[in-house]
Amino acid sequence: MSTTRSPQDPDRFRMGPTRVSTLVVAALAAAAVAWLLISNFYGDFAADLPWLPVITLAGLAVLEGYAAVNTRSRIERRPGREPVNPLLVARFVVLAKASALAGAIFAGFYAGLAGWLFVEPTNAAAGDRPAAVAGAVASLALVAAALWLERSCRVPEQEDDSDREPGDRETPRGRL
Repeated sequence: MSTTRSPQDPDRFRMGPTRVSTLVVAALAAAAVAWLLISNFYGDFAADLPWLPVITLAGLAVLEGYAAVNTRSRIERRPGREPVNPLLVARFVVLAKASALAGAIFAGFYAGLAGWLFVEPTNAAAGDRPAAVAGAVASLALVAAALWLERSCRVPEQEDDSDREPGDRETPRGRL
């Protein structure tokens, strides 16, 4: 059985869930690049490690977490919630996939940076450690929120009419 898809296959453009292995590889590659860059150019930086990217990553994680909770409740049509626009859900999925990858890259970069800063015995490195660790934590929070948002955008599986037994009837809470 061949796993290649023909040009006429309608599933060839289908988007699947984000693979954790892809995120891990991206993070490891970013950590290696960060370690190489910081070990060669740390003395050239005159300023402290900035906190603005850390705050931005944490803010994005909070916003995507809120979007995940809100979207899930709207997809499940909980009382008091309006139905969700399908195009908005598709946009959220694209945002979640991009954020998960970007968060993994930032997490790897900050982890590589923090790892090198903990090995370096200078006072400047000690001063940059909190920002590097906070950046890694905020990046991991963004990855978690993005994966949660992606999962929240899935349509719940519904029972097909063919799965029901003859004579069964539907109730608001399920089958009788």
